[in-house]
Amino acid sequence: MSERTGGRRARIELLVRSEGEDGFEVREVPSALAYLQLRPLRLEEGQCEMAQMPPGVDRKVTYVLRNKATDRYLLLSEPERFLWQQMDGNTSLQEMATAYVLRFGTFDFDVIPHLITKLRQGGFLTMRPSSRLREALARNRRNPILRGLEAVLRGLERVTVSSRRVQPFFERLYRRGGWVLFTPPTVVGCALLTVAGFAASVPLWRQAASVAAPLGQHPVAAILSVKFLFFLTVAAHQVVHGLALVHYDRRVREFGFTILHGFVPTFYVDVTDIFMASRRARVVTAVSGTLLHLVLGSAWFSLAARLPHGFTQAFAAASGLIQMQAFVLSLYPFCFIEMDGYHVLVDILGLPTLKHDAVRFVRDNFWRHLADRRAFTRQEGIWIGYFVLSAVSIAAFIVFNIWTLAHVIA
Repeated sequence: MSERTGGRRARIELLVRSEGEDGFEVREVPSALAYLQLRPLRLEEGQCEMAQMPPGVDRKVTYVLRNKATDRYLLLSEPERFLWQQMDGNTSLQEMATAYVLRFGTFDFDVIPHLITKLRQGGFLTMRPSSRLREALARNRRNPILRGLEAVLRGLERVTVSSRRVQPFFERLYRRGGWVLFTPPTVVGCALLTVAGFAASVPLWRQAASVAAPLGQHPVAAILSVKFLFFLTVAAHQVVHGLALVHYDRRVREFGFTILHGFVPTFYVDVTDIFMASRRARVVTAVSGTLLHLVLGSAWFSLAARLPHGFTQAFAAASGLIQMQAFVLSLYPFCFIEMDGYHVLVDILGLPTLKHDAVRFVRDNFWRHLADRRAFTRQEGIWIGYFVLSAVSIAAFIVFNIWTLAHVIA
């Protein structure tokens, strides 16, 4: 693996071998997205073996990893062995970094890339696609249509505009007023605005059908304008995350735009340096961008309540509803989506792979436990609780949206 930093972009080049294939291909990904998407898969236990070496003079424990097929040997430190155990094909590099911090209390940004390089050179590692769709396409590469679709998605993933030289920009923005966001008066003001917004939403909801009716007269303009404005707030969401890093004297490593998984356009900011700060700093950084949606939604509702009936009022009310939904989705941790609220939850619980572990346990072991009448451990109880709450929450969210649509049409 090599990192290229020429120009405005920084990218990581990986030699990737998909499951069931012998050859390697070069895959180039934006460096910040490496922590979000790449999911290393180690060799199965039967294909390799590990032995612990006697501690040396420095009393440090090391391990020898052997590839049975190639008869290659690799020396691993205790932190590297810990990361090796995380490489199950489901854990992303970001989750691995979080687990590393929770386990060792510190983080070296080079430890994971260097380990991947060592494992790749010894043939110990494969890479799984980052989504179920990409995984299905990768398994059916003999089909020319699916192979072409995978190529299209991969091409869209390369549509990335990013920069690693953004720290001076965020520092200037913080000095010129960004610091105000993290002061007690701002917190109080936002709380009051939220109360006012919820109060304003009550009469709007009661008259939802008449308030939303003007949108039907210009549906294309309504959808495009509401979505475009919301898309801008997604960028603002990420900017607030960056300002939080500056507030805690940490560095914004990268900021940019990409198409996630090949079809979800989004902005992103690399906040991994916040691992070096306190848990409070990590929580504030995670929720600060999310709270922007709450404040904007409240402001839109307050504005809509004061506007006369018409397209502008309908636009403001619809924008407020979308912002509120974005706030809930971003902050609520129980929805099988790894958003800001989920990262806060796993930080508090100390379970960086909570979603994957919960889904795997319920899918593979839950019914077996019931059949054997075995008691659940505390960790298994957390997995079950997360799975049940997430399933119920998604069902409730779908029902709420259907009910809202029916209420507006009625």
